[in-house]
Amino acid sequence: MLGRLAGKHAIITGGGQGIGRASVERFVAEGATVTALDVNAAALDELGQQCGCATHVIDLTDKNAIAEFATTAGEIDVMFLCAGYVATGTILSCDEEDWNLSFDLNISAMYHLTRAVLPGMVDRRQGSIITMSSVASSVRGVPDRFAYATTKAAVIGFTKAIAADFVTQGIRCNAICPGSVATPSLEDRMHATSDYNATRAAYVARQPMGRLGDVREIANLAVYLASDESSFTTGQCHIIDGGWSN
Repeated sequence: MLGRLAGKHAIITGGGQGIGRASVERFVAEGATVTALDVNAAALDELGQQCGCATHVIDLTDKNAIAEFATTAGEIDVMFLCAGYVATGTILSCDEEDWNLSFDLNISAMYHLTRAVLPGMVDRRQGSIITMSSVASSVRGVPDRFAYATTKAAVIGFTKAIAADFVTQGIRCNAICPGSVATPSLEDRMHATSDYNATRAAYVARQPMGRLGDVREIANLAVYLASDESSFTTGQCHIIDGGWSN
């Protein structure tokens, strides 16, 4: 039985771990040919051996590296822009380095990669672009997420603009806006605090469902948005947050 993504070539950024890795695994299981992109070579090597996907080590803050990748990527049907960086702090504690990295990885990388890939999609009059935003964005204000939320709000504007500009040319663009999801990145941030248990309890408590999201739940939504099942859906922010934004 053919999977929902059979015959599609997808690229997934941030594919080495967390939501990106879970999405690579789900896309492959649904029949897609997947190229996983990440800066972590060891994680990609392990992922490629496990699920048989193609991998490409890349620094997504390097626009020249993105341009070089695009020349060899071939025809791309689906692009899931999942890579990101979570900076903590308010405007007064967010230094310029964190501010710049947040924009470079969370939004400028999307700009450069989409500019490189979108013309081929337009030529074939088909393509699904999925962006990773967050509930911490224009959806709602979240304490100590100034730079992160600013960039994720920009992702929503980016998504809606592409959807509006290319809707008549066979291109769809949708954003995923998760709440707190159990990822290696979140684990690292919780361990970096003075009280891991209290921090984890606070993350869990802000979801009315009383738990963290599972990376596979986000990956399942990405599969839907990548598939022809969502062919009438574009320009939307798909909130998946356990009721946090209600």
